[in-house]
Amino acid sequence: MDVDMTTRYQPPAVAEGGIIGWREAGTLWGLFCERVRRSPHAIAYREHDPSAGKWCEYTWRAMASRVDRFRTAFAREGLTPGDHVAVLLPNGIDWVSFDLAAHGSGLVVIGLYTHDTPASNAAILGHSDACLILLDTEGRWRSLAAFRSDFPLLRCVWIREDGGNSGSPATGPTERKLADVLANESAPPPPHPAAPGGTATLVYTSGTTGRPKGVMLSQFALLWNAGGCGEVIPPRPDDVLLSILPLAHAFARTADYYLPMMGGCTIAYARSIKELREDFIAIRPTVLFGVPFLFDRLAAAIWRKAEVSFTKHSLSRLAAFLGWHLFQLAQHRGNLGRAARLLLPFFKRYVAVSVLAAFGGRLRVVVSGGAPLDQNVARLLIGLGLPLVEGYGLTEAGPVVAVNALDDNLPGSVGRPLRGVEVKLAPGGELLVRSPSMMTAYWKDDAETARALDPEGWLSTGDLAEIEDGRIFIRGRLKHAIVLSVGEKINPIVVEAEITRDPLFEQVMVIGDRRPHLVALIVLNDVNWGRFAQAQSLAPEWPNGRASKIAVLARLKRRLSYLPWFAHIRAVHLALTPWTVEAGLLTPTLKVKRDTLQKKFAKEIEALYAEQ
Repeated sequence: MDVDMTTRYQPPAVAEGGIIGWREAGTLWGLFCERVRRSPHAIAYREHDPSAGKWCEYTWRAMASRVDRFRTAFAREGLTPGDHVAVLLPNGIDWVSFDLAAHGSGLVVIGLYTHDTPASNAAILGHSDACLILLDTEGRWRSLAAFRSDFPLLRCVWIREDGGNSGSPATGPTERKLADVLANESAPPPPHPAAPGGTATLVYTSGTTGRPKGVMLSQFALLWNAGGCGEVIPPRPDDVLLSILPLAHAFARTADYYLPMMGGCTIAYARSIKELREDFIAIRPTVLFGVPFLFDRLAAAIWRKAEVSFTKHSLSRLAAFLGWHLFQLAQHRGNLGRAARLLLPFFKRYVAVSVLAAFGGRLRVVVSGGAPLDQNVARLLIGLGLPLVEGYGLTEAGPVVAVNALDDNLPGSVGRPLRGVEVKLAPGGELLVRSPSMMTAYWKDDAETARALDPEGWLSTGDLAEIEDGRIFIRGRLKHAIVLSVGEKINPIVVEAEITRDPLFEQVMVIGDRRPHLVALIVLNDVNWGRFAQAQSLAPEWPNGRASKIAVLARLKRRLSYLPWFAHIRAVHLALTPWTVEAGLLTPTLKVKRDTLQKKFAKEIEALYAEQ
């Protein structure tokens, strides 16, 4: 008979730790229960308490107690297995406790992004049929409530922070403070976890080309995928992860949550991007999962620091060059001369060590996923000693499809498929994937499900790819391919990536489908634009002045000179205001919303073509 977890899980007779396989776990609830049984006294999570000004630690036993209180609260709200519940919190133990308690109660979890717009979150809340939501502040709920008609099925709101009155408003859902919700410490009801094939979560796609779709992922899919990742990059009980990616993201759910739980690792939750540097020093992580945006900023910071003197800049370049060739040698590619080998320890000591120290000095593996990684950035960071590998996946695949291993790492590729994942190319070069961790369907969208999954279970990824020696190379997005009116085809991702390698350009979108040539919307880096404008005797406050555009186009022509003529940019619209999530121009995963940008700047785009 099931009893309270705090009494059910006694110290095991065997040593703490050990990797829990997906078969042994069975479900996400089973994974958590087994981890608590094996490692009750180990540190599960670290979270910064701003009121105390320190990092707090939580054991697996303490987490079990908190999860039980959430399960009791779910039962008191009258939720039943199969109901949908949403969480709109920053990463932390409350997010995890809510999620685990939901799985132990047979509920389906919908994660929302705290940096997404209220309108977007309201639309997802309504589409997902969520009946309860946990969010952080009264202010966030008020901004969401402005779109109340979008989510008529929501009947209960839990608010974590004080700032408003709990109770039952005249209209709308009941509002309660989380402290009051969790105050009842009575024994939780018997667990009612979903079956392995049951839906664990709806993860909404980023919506770069249209309305976000709710991807239905089963308990089995998430566990199998995490287990497959663990075969390539095995977690260790002494690993410490710094969690940066929002847990609403499928990659973060696997890499920063379920996989570490399998390995008995400790997860520390970063406070914010602004405090990331301090968090690295305080936590000293051994494992880090991130997106290219993070590594792009890191590379830019390295070069800014090196620019203080010609000597330091030259030493950094030489250290990265030698380190890259040493990496290639370790991967059984290339060679490194005797003189270079003798010099390398010197450069490592005086250049590379300081870079790694900024991460805490203990990183053993760093994984980049979610979007293509700039190869100049990869070469720099790998050359300076960062153990960086790249992977690939998409939410519909559960999410990871492929990843490079540390001892089999080829930058530029996204690695080999996980064991058990099948890949092939469609006639047009689109990557097709078939995996045990595939989505069940898109929630309430049979037509899109049929378009994405064929009768044999092959998923159309929408990504153009090449497969060489078992490795996958992503070459662009099928939907983003531009066909000029002159008949030439262009992958805009290649052009955009080359442009943004120039530190003058912060963000870019190339346009030209069914047009005679390419034009570009570009956001300038404010600092570098000021320097460039001064050097060129331009008015920095008028980036779209004729002289400014001529100077920028000349710079672009040099940068894109190696590309065919039809891939060159003929006109530009320049701006100093970044595209943001809050403005509705980026997805929560920081991808450009192309359709939205084209609509917003429709007049500017037409003016660019009128100039020619």
